[in-house]
Amino acid sequence: MKALSSLIRQKKRGDQKTTGGKYGKLDRMRMYLKILDLEEHVAGLKIIHVAGTKGKGSTCTFCESILRESGFRTGLFTSPHLIDVRERYRINGVDISEVKFLLYFWNCWNQLKEHETEDLPMPPLFQFLTVLAFKIFVCEQVDVSIIEVGLGGRNDSTNVIEKPVVCGITSLGMDHTETLGNTIGQIASHKAGIFKRQIPAFTVSQVSEAMDVLQENAQELMVPLKVVEPLESKALNGLKLSLSGDHQFSNAGLAVSLCKSWFQRTGNWEKLFQKDNGEANLPEAFLRGLSTAHLSGRAQIVHDSSSSSSYISSEVAETLGDLIFYLDGAHSPESIEACAKWFSVVVKGNDQSPSLVSSSSHGIESINVVQQNGYMQHEKCNIQEFNKISKKILIFNCMEVRDPQILLPQLVSTCASSGTFFSKAIFVPSISTYNKVTSGTSVIPSDISSKDLSWQFGLQRLWERIVHGIDTDSLLEKSTKMGGAETLPRREFLYEDASNCSPSNGYLACSAVIPSLPLTIKWLRDCVRENPSLRLQVLVTGSLHLVGDGWCGAIVRNRKIIEDGPHMMVIIRGWSRKLHESFPLLSPLPVIIHVTCELVLEAAVLDKAKSANSAVPFLKEDKLASVIH
Repeated sequence: MKALSSLIRQKKRGDQKTTGGKYGKLDRMRMYLKILDLEEHVAGLKIIHVAGTKGKGSTCTFCESILRESGFRTGLFTSPHLIDVRERYRINGVDISEVKFLLYFWNCWNQLKEHETEDLPMPPLFQFLTVLAFKIFVCEQVDVSIIEVGLGGRNDSTNVIEKPVVCGITSLGMDHTETLGNTIGQIASHKAGIFKRQIPAFTVSQVSEAMDVLQENAQELMVPLKVVEPLESKALNGLKLSLSGDHQFSNAGLAVSLCKSWFQRTGNWEKLFQKDNGEANLPEAFLRGLSTAHLSGRAQIVHDSSSSSSYISSEVAETLGDLIFYLDGAHSPESIEACAKWFSVVVKGNDQSPSLVSSSSHGIESINVVQQNGYMQHEKCNIQEFNKISKKILIFNCMEVRDPQILLPQLVSTCASSGTFFSKAIFVPSISTYNKVTSGTSVIPSDISSKDLSWQFGLQRLWERIVHGIDTDSLLEKSTKMGGAETLPRREFLYEDASNCSPSNGYLACSAVIPSLPLTIKWLRDCVRENPSLRLQVLVTGSLHLVGDGWCGAIVRNRKIIEDGPHMMVIIRGWSRKLHESFPLLSPLPVIIHVTCELVLEAAVLDKAKSANSAVPFLKEDKLASVIH
């Protein structure tokens, strides 16, 4: 991680890059690929290249899942990562192993170091990570590579791809304006830069200015550009998209078109789906892919049960659900709007039953993961509902390069239009820093005494002005100078209404600044423990860094412990199905392989969970007995 962090040229996003050397970015990228002897190999990759402002990660994830369910070995490159840099590289739906990551990493690092000159310095971070993606996918011999653009398109490091199979442009909006321009047309021009001559491209409905630019660029390159309608729910044959939110139907529709085009252009469509009516119905593999794709930190719901018990049982089940976190790394106006709509819908829903328990060595106890993008589907516990005092809490932070005067009003107004209102808002700083790359084993800093909270107090000032029209300038200036937020809010804070706000006396009843996220979560848990009738629905948003930090990071780590097993089972079921289809006379064999592998994986996952002091009832006696029989 130290080596990777040394490649960061900017102390914070928005700073002027100082890469050095006499070559442009894409020229350097081609030279790096040549040094690593990857030029011809990259040209041989069958790539789906996707750009856009929002939804490109989800679209790529849907594509990967569809293609994997169709029997292809997939490579997925996305950014950014939440916890561990290895999340950016998925092989067959699973993050690349640490052993393989280190092997490929040092191979690339050492060769590039040997050829480092003043004219050709080591690549900046994202360029290196992109080169590494090509190295991994070539060496892993994937059948298809799904590549998400990092920033923009035309000048992005991934745009060394000369002949993708197909390109996609997701929904466009105003983001990264410091680099891409201040108009939607300028941004669209950057995104259209991934178009390649006569290579088909697909996009979703865009505002007219953006669409005009996309079509203009497509015509110049003789690119057949098609506009894709959102997928209709009835096309799923009763299944649900695994990624939550109405906006995901647009991403799913684009993913379906990209995959169909990939199959057709690689000569696989008729071979694989000759029995399916390609236009009227989605093939079964498409349905499986759309209903099982998973993406952490986006529209993710987590029940936290640490205030009551570490075990799911009938005796304590009724105490679960008091503290519910809604995680979404939305950080642009468009994604904040989508996040607000999603949150407003799900908090009114009844599907809030916990399914699993996990734990963490970072002080994160008993976290029940549910509705993780719909990816994990387990039997629901029957929970006795009580009349609870329900409070909706916002935990927010955004990077300084973002404009909170756009993000926060958008969040408040969209929620309010659906009848959703926050009782309290809490502003916390991010633990992670822009100039340091982290992994799953990175140490979370515990020293928060030196944290500069001026940005958080500014967010609080804006919040009070938006929601209540209260001018808190003098109060917050005083708090900042005093070091502010040295103590946690008193317990009564959760129950007080706006009438208790008294800026002149130094007290705000509707918002607070707390110096760390783990401290905030501990305080919320303590509040719930003291009042079992309290239900807190906590939206964490504004930044992927925030969602990836601290306890949220622990959630993702624990999710990987308990999801890797089930995810491998999905893959094994696919293998068993293909074996049965190819050799019907050997029908008992796939069943034996399937069940035996599931038992082995479940035992391994259970062992991991036990080592984390978790109770995860994966192994069922009836299943074991049937296998023995």
